[in-house]
Amino acid sequence: MRLMKKSGCLPLFLFVALGVSLFANLMMIVVLGSRGSGPAKSMTDKKFSETTVIPARNSSDKIAVIRLDGMISYRGGAGTSGESMVDELKGAFQQAANDPRVKAVVISVDSPGGEVTAGDTIYHALGILSAKKPVVVFINSIGTSAAYYIACAGSWIMCSDTSFTGSIGVIISTFNYKELFGKIGLQSVIFKSGQFKDALNGARDLTEEEKTYFQGLVMQTYDRFLSIVSSSRHLDATTLRNGVADGRVLSGKDAYAAKLIDQLGYVEDAYEKAKALGKAPGAEVVRYEKKRGLAHLLRLFEDSEKTDIHIDLGVGPSAGMKLESGRLYLLPSFYAF
Repeated sequence: MRLMKKSGCLPLFLFVALGVSLFANLMMIVVLGSRGSGPAKSMTDKKFSETTVIPARNSSDKIAVIRLDGMISYRGGAGTSGESMVDELKGAFQQAANDPRVKAVVISVDSPGGEVTAGDTIYHALGILSAKKPVVVFINSIGTSAAYYIACAGSWIMCSDTSFTGSIGVIISTFNYKELFGKIGLQSVIFKSGQFKDALNGARDLTEEEKTYFQGLVMQTYDRFLSIVSSSRHLDATTLRNGVADGRVLSGKDAYAAKLIDQLGYVEDAYEKAKALGKAPGAEVVRYEKKRGLAHLLRLFEDSEKTDIHIDLGVGPSAGMKLESGRLYLLPSFYAF
């Protein structure tokens, strides 16, 4: 009797073992595919799925909607693929450029800006796309600083009356905690190879030479930003410098009056403009979304094992953002402090 019970468990054991083996093999295929080799890679060249926003009207043409949301950075993007925001957007631009059915692109922006180099890289990639196909940039709630910098690579910029945009400027910040150190009896001890090596060290005041140097870095980047806006918007650089390009945030209505955008309206108007520029009046409007496969599921399991609990109340202008001391940002001032 005991022998029969043991043998009855054997099929169940084999079934579980087979399931584990199949799962392990599938996971290996996904990993190899994500690294550019193996069968998973050959299944499809498209990294983004398409969700219909507006159905087609007797046409095979498409308008691709690509979202640019949140802080612009080289760090993790939307959290679904492990790629940075820069890499994900470049991939989306490439997919839209390579698809002959995509006649125009709408970039849907909701971002306060972010890192200088990340913004400049996305701007460059978007410029390559807009040289091949019309690109309409639509600013939702906010599209300031680096986000507006990127928008200048588009063919047409739109927003609503109540959107926030502009903020043409550059900022770098640090904290000075010298007096706090003195109160609690701490002292910073640094050995350095040159006079600027510990610049922006919060344990001491900046020297006049350091202030001049970092102000020069800021203005160098600002001049590039100003040049891009002047060239793309066909506006005089000196007039911009002495006017709206002083870091101020503008409403959509004021930005339109200052000729920083081409048209006021809603996102549906942006779709229609893209159809007109792409000469595809009956086109389907599709939104690109990152594909979520087994690798994403495994990352969720990995994240669930973390024991630290963080509560983000979403309060304040910098909620969910971590700005680093000494890093150059294209951001409105209220996001930097």
